[in-house]
Amino acid sequence: MNKIIISPSILSSDFANLESEIKRLELNGADWIHIDVMDGHFVPNLTIGAPVVKSIRKVTKLPLDVHLMIDNPENYIKDFASAGSDIITFHYEAAKNKLDEVIDLIKSYNIKAGVSIKPDTKPKEIKDILNKIDLILVMTVEPGFGGQKFMPECADKIKEIKSMIKKDIIIEVDGGINAETAKYCKDIGADALVAGHYIFSQNNMKEAINSLR
Repeated sequence: MNKIIISPSILSSDFANLESEIKRLELNGADWIHIDVMDGHFVPNLTIGAPVVKSIRKVTKLPLDVHLMIDNPENYIKDFASAGSDIITFHYEAAKNKLDEVIDLIKSYNIKAGVSIKPDTKPKEIKDILNKIDLILVMTVEPGFGGQKFMPECADKIKEIKSMIKKDIIIEVDGGINAETAKYCKDIGADALVAGHYIFSQNNMKEAINSLR
């Protein structure tokens, strides 16, 4: 891939003004909108559901990059697909025994299927499904909360994943991404970067997004 994809996480946005925050992301060069869905079980935090995704779909044409940090993701794929998701990524750790089933279910809605791995998960554990998916999301923090410190040893998994894939798969990185850590990830092969706190905390959003490129 030539151009790095920037997928700002709305978890760090002002939810009271979500439409204007999304418009601001569009105007300042975001490529995708990253939507973190947490159920309070798989991760110790609770965020938004499919109705909010449906509302976001009405106000932007940017691809909706939906990250399900939830148990039993297969029970919710239909809702999030129907709400307008362009990419649905679920966690390997939440569906170890039903990976093919969940991937096939996502693809049945003609959208991209992604799998995410937590910091403790080794790339070899996902080797068999890498060539069945469109995106692999490498977490460089423990999922659940924004603003955490980047774990470089997790980003190093990118090199191993690159050596395993046999087709064009987007390697996305999420957690502690700023201008410095973005460069580290890009240098070792990342195609897409998720950033929330860094983008929304800067006075100049356009400069922040460009600095990640």
